[in-house]
Amino acid sequence: MITYALPGDIDYQQALYPDPKIIVPALGLKTYEDVIRHFTASSLIQDGIGIRDGSLSVTKGVGGYTISFDPDPTQVSAANGFAAMHVKMLDEKHFGLALKGAEACRKTPAWNPMAGYPVAHNGGASVWMPGLPLGMPMVNHRAVTLLHYPPIVALQHADYLHNNTLIRWQRLLDRIGVPDVDLYHAILDVNPIAAPGSGESEYPNDFFPINLTSLFFDNDSEGLDYVRSMLELTLDPPANAGSPQTLPLLVCGSPTYDPQAPGWFRTRYKDQLPKDPWTGSPSVNVLQAGFVKIRPDSKKPTPYMIANHMIAASVMGRWTGAPGTPPDIRIYEAQDLAAATFLKICADACAEGQAVDPADARNTACEQWFGTGDPSGPFNPSKEARTVICALALMDLWTDEFKGYPPILDYDQAAALCKQPAAANLPWPAQAYMPAPGG
Repeated sequence: MITYALPGDIDYQQALYPDPKIIVPALGLKTYEDVIRHFTASSLIQDGIGIRDGSLSVTKGVGGYTISFDPDPTQVSAANGFAAMHVKMLDEKHFGLALKGAEACRKTPAWNPMAGYPVAHNGGASVWMPGLPLGMPMVNHRAVTLLHYPPIVALQHADYLHNNTLIRWQRLLDRIGVPDVDLYHAILDVNPIAAPGSGESEYPNDFFPINLTSLFFDNDSEGLDYVRSMLELTLDPPANAGSPQTLPLLVCGSPTYDPQAPGWFRTRYKDQLPKDPWTGSPSVNVLQAGFVKIRPDSKKPTPYMIANHMIAASVMGRWTGAPGTPPDIRIYEAQDLAAATFLKICADACAEGQAVDPADARNTACEQWFGTGDPSGPFNPSKEARTVICALALMDLWTDEFKGYPPILDYDQAAALCKQPAAANLPWPAQAYMPAPGG
């Protein structure tokens, strides 16, 4: 049996988790013991660590909460590593910095500037609260993904992955043949504040500006260093000790949709990024790849790629007469598939203890989905790649009330349409099956 106490006192520990009162009643999470058990179980599953049925327990004592579980005999070492990482991730030097930054933000006009007013499609009022990356893999993950902020629906459903963005991301990972998608679910947000989102928000992106991160979650002078502390911890877990590089980092967002994560990345690592040849300014272009050091004294370089926000294709994409040029949705799909493939190539190299050149990984990924190692060149994917691209495009375009979620078609149905004889003679499969306006 593995037993360990969470760091801090009861008040601190409860602040790390969503209040049971905000969680949908159907989940039956009525106490903090229930909530902590739920997220711990989720992380164990995501990490692939088996435990004896019914052995996971959370108990509340005078000093705080204690977790116990009985791991499978073959997973004792991994389970002990999990316990150590769980305690470290929740301590004041990691998750505690998010709470500290959120409290500093709460004292300023930057906190929830639309408080009390409806901002969601359902008429709900704007609510902000700390939202930490709970319930995801902590020790066996293969990559880290940097996003903007968690939608509050993720806290309400006690599931960080319960949102349109990450549901679509899982579809992409499935399609490129990732054997264990759960291990690609290590997510970090540059603003760890849950707010309306996931298809329900009317917030413009400017309510979470880049400077919100720089002031409250990456501010050395005030001791508010959440983002880089978490990147250092999660990019090089003990399981990656044999690799000369950290796990790969995918930085999601673009100037056209949700630019905050790459915007922060650009300001923080401006001295390490390539410069625009015309302006000399550091760049963070979609499918840009390279190395950064998370801190100047970091022991390992981090391979990174800049990618679209994962829901941008559904929100911004259109079916046009120019499949290789934005806003045609097929270019978004190809970019997103290339980003997922890049992540898998780098993750596979880390698992083998090998170094990988991010430029080579990018070229390989782009060759598969663009038909060329240079995504700015002619857009000429293979027939097989075109079918995948078009099928995913149909799924993202043909949706119900909320664009992008859930798709009316599953992948097999969409791919079958793309392979119909009526589509075979067209430059791109499925051209004839473009959804009708509003349909």
